Amino acid sequence: MNETLSIVIFVAIAIAVLGSLAILLVRARRTPPGTYTTTRDADDDDGRQTAAGSGTATDTLEPQADPGTAPDVVVPDDLRDLDEAPAGIETVPVETPDPVQGRLARLRARLVRSNNALGKGLLALLSRDKIDEDVWDEIEETLLLADLGTEPTTELVDALRQRVKVAGSRSPDEVKAMLREELIKLVDPSMDRSLATERHADRPAIVMVVGVNGVGKTTTVGKLARVLVAEDKDVLLGAADTFRAAAAEQLATWGQRVGVPTVKSDVDGADPASVAFEAVKAGIDGEVDVVMIDTAGRLQNKVGLMDELGKVKRVIEKQGTVDEVLLVLDATTGQNGLNQARVFAEVVNITGIVLTKLDGTAKGGIVVAIQRSLGVPVKLVGLGEGADDLAPFDAEDFVDALLN
Repeated sequence: MNETLSIVIFVAIAIAVLGSLAILLVRARRTPPGTYTTTRDADDDDGRQTAAGSGTATDTLEPQADPGTAPDVVVPDDLRDLDEAPAGIETVPVETPDPVQGRLARLRARLVRSNNALGKGLLALLSRDKIDEDVWDEIEETLLLADLGTEPTTELVDALRQRVKVAGSRSPDEVKAMLREELIKLVDPSMDRSLATERHADRPAIVMVVGVNGVGKTTTVGKLARVLVAEDKDVLLGAADTFRAAAAEQLATWGQRVGVPTVKSDVDGADPASVAFEAVKAGIDGEVDVVMIDTAGRLQNKVGLMDELGKVKRVIEKQGTVDEVLLVLDATTGQNGLNQARVFAEVVNITGIVLTKLDGTAKGGIVVAIQRSLGVPVKLVGLGEGADDLAPFDAEDFVDALLN
C-alpha cells in the first residue's frame, strides 16, 4: 500500500512539473524578440511589475532600439489631416505664416533700432570731426569687443587705414562708406546661403537641426517650419529630442499651428535614432517635400552624447543623405559659440548656421567670426521671440542695419 501511494504521489508531482514547464514554454513563444509584456504578480505586495517568463521584478522595461520597428514611435496615419490632435496635445488653430520677404524688412528694421554693440560703437567713433590714431585704436577695440575676432579685425582696420591714406580724406561720411564696403567683404555675400530644402525625385529633402542645450533648437525648428510652409512646401517634423521633458509635445504644437504633422515617441528616453528613422520613412511614404529632425541638446564636452548625435545622422542616411545640417547658436554667447560650432562640425558636418537673439545685447561680429572659423555660412537669423521672427540672412542688409 505504501509503495502504491508513493507511486501516485510521484506521478502527481511529475504532472505538476510538466504543466509548469508547458505554461512557461507557451509564454516564451508568445513573447517576440525585442518586445516585452508585463504581468502583475498577485503575491507581489509592493506592486512592482514583473517581466513575463523572467521572474525578475523591475520598474521599467525598455524595448530594444531597432530603427524601423520601434513600437513606441507614433506616426500620424494621415500626414495631411491634422483635424484631430495627437494624444496629449491641445488642439490649436492653424495659422498662416508671414511671407518671407516681409520678414526680411521687419528684421532689418528691428536690428536698426536695437542697441547693437558693433554698429553703435563704430558710428560714435566715425562721427568725430577727425580720425586720428586714437580713433583707430578705439575702432579696433570696438571690433574686438563685438566678437569680430583678432584676424578679421586686423584685416579690416589695415584695409581702412590704407584706403583713407590713399584717398587723402578723413571725412566721417567717406570713411563710413569705406567701412561698409570692407564689412560686406568680411561677411562675404558670395557664400551660398540657400537652404537645401528642394524635394528629390524619390524622397524628401532631409534637414537636421543640432546645438547645445538652451539655444532654442526646438523653437527654431518650429519657426523654420513656418518659413517653409510660407513657401508652399509640405513639411514633416521628427521629434528626436527624446531626453528633454515635453520636447516632443512642444514641437508637435509648433507643427499644429501651421498644419504640419510630427513623428514622435510616447516614451521618455526612447532611442532618438529610431524616431529619426521613422520620421524620414513617414516622409518618404507620405511624399512630403521636407523632413526636419529636431535633436536633443548636446553638451560639446560630453563625448557619448556627441557620438550618439553622429549615430542619429548615420541611421537617417540608411534611407537618404542628409541634405542640410543646421547648427543653432545663441548670438549672445560670443566666442563660446565658436567652440561649440567647431565640435559639432567635427561630428556631423555642419552646412549652415542659425543665429538666434541677434538683437539688443548681441555682438554682430560673431557672424564673421563663425563663418571664418568653419567656412560655413550663416543662413538664418532670429531677432525676437515672435513666431515669424526668423528669416534668411543677407550680408548687405545686415551691414547696412549695423551702420544705419
